[in-house]
Amino acid sequence: MEKKIIKIDECPAAIGPYSQAVKVGDFLFTSGVIPIDAATGKISSENIEEQTHAVFKNLTNLLTRAGTSLSNVIKTTVYIKNMNDFSMINKIYAEYFSSEYPARSCVEVARLPKDVLIEIECIAKF
Repeated sequence: MEKKIIKIDECPAAIGPYSQAVKVGDFLFTSGVIPIDAATGKISSENIEEQTHAVFKNLTNLLTRAGTSLSNVIKTTVYIKNMNDFSMINKIYAEYFSSEYPARSCVEVARLPKDVLIEIECIAKF
């Protein structure tokens, strides 16, 4: 299967040697998306609620520009700095996905890039 690298301006640029997303066959694999404003390069906020919405804004932009959408996401991995934020993240997460939720893993981590509070990666179909 052919591999196609996806790079869009409406999502923060990669801050290392990786691609924003890779299309292989009928699937899109995203890298972890963090709450950085693509226009300014700055972290969107200091609180988990605003950072979570910012991640979904970036993820939506990435998926849409690649030719798919949140409704086609089949698996997410959510990395969070503090498991005490889990219920707030769940509440916001449910705003972006319908009742046919994708499979998901959620992991508390010691640190995330740029010291953000949340990072989400996903696999979507076309």
